[in-house]
Amino acid sequence: MNIILPVGISFYTFQTLSYTLDVYRKKMDASKDLISFLTFVSFFPQLVAGPIERATHLLPQFYRIRKFDYDWAISGAKIFLWGFFKKVVIADNAAILVEGIFADYSNQSSLSLILGSIFFSFQIYGDFSGYSDMAVGLSRIFGFDLISNFKFPYLSRNISEFWKKWHISLSSWFRDYLYIPLGGNRKGKARAIFNVFMVFLVSGFWHGANWTFILWGLIHGIVYLFYFIKDEQKDRIDEGFTFTYFVQVIFTFLIVSLAFVFFRSPSVADSMGYLNGILFSNSSSAFFLSTSRHALMSGITLLGILIMMTYEIIAQSKGRLEVNLRSFDLLFVGLCIVFLGAFKNHLDFVYFQF
Repeated sequence: MNIILPVGISFYTFQTLSYTLDVYRKKMDASKDLISFLTFVSFFPQLVAGPIERATHLLPQFYRIRKFDYDWAISGAKIFLWGFFKKVVIADNAAILVEGIFADYSNQSSLSLILGSIFFSFQIYGDFSGYSDMAVGLSRIFGFDLISNFKFPYLSRNISEFWKKWHISLSSWFRDYLYIPLGGNRKGKARAIFNVFMVFLVSGFWHGANWTFILWGLIHGIVYLFYFIKDEQKDRIDEGFTFTYFVQVIFTFLIVSLAFVFFRSPSVADSMGYLNGILFSNSSSAFFLSTSRHALMSGITLLGILIMMTYEIIAQSKGRLEVNLRSFDLLFVGLCIVFLGAFKNHLDFVYFQF
């Protein structure tokens, strides 16, 4: 059935559910301020695509009297601008290319299909993390502190590390309200493996009642269990940007990109056909070079990815949790938005559908 659902329903459902559970567990008192509670539930910067806030963190902020803080607002504006760059320069340019490649995957070359999966990985990251950055930045301008939802996930060395940096508010929600209540790792290795598997299965269901999302979650769960069973999910000592580090990062990114083929495809058959085309396609068609406009968008997307990853590598090397734009960086990113942004595409955020 095609059921019309409110935009972002799963986000504020999980947000209010965590409030109910925390009150039930006596981790917080029930709110006696109806206006503050309703504002917490419908807080517009992060209402439709997160991050999924906890009542213990965000709700008390509505009780306090806030005064405008210039430095806090400036930091918020910088984060907002960075998120806007990721959305309009990377995600929206990549979206047109991804749509064309996935819609005609059976006639595309292997190179085109590989680039399509990579472009989608950066499209969904630029789109989703871009929204989260804009939500965090806009909230700071109004004097609210939201949790960070992404911490450079494409610089992860394995799937375990990836899920500590990707959609953090959701993965931590599943940890606290599903994994731990199921027993966590307190009831032996076998039970812990089952609990991890359930978390990834439910994560797939959270995105939609489609086998493609289920398989996407199971792929991540299976790969994650490999590290979990070998006890390699614990944080490693940062050894810097070594050759081994970059090999691990590239390998992890390839796994994530291949799994995203299931996430993006309308059916499992399409997903398998797409992957089969990567390995065995005899076509020479390349949608990303089919017209001068597509070639230009491909170049802009690659340039945007290069800029974003450069800033993220610098930020991580300095031990920061977010990209910090200085005056020159602000000017540079602003000019990129003006001249490279895909403003004519008018594309919604990917996670508005969830």
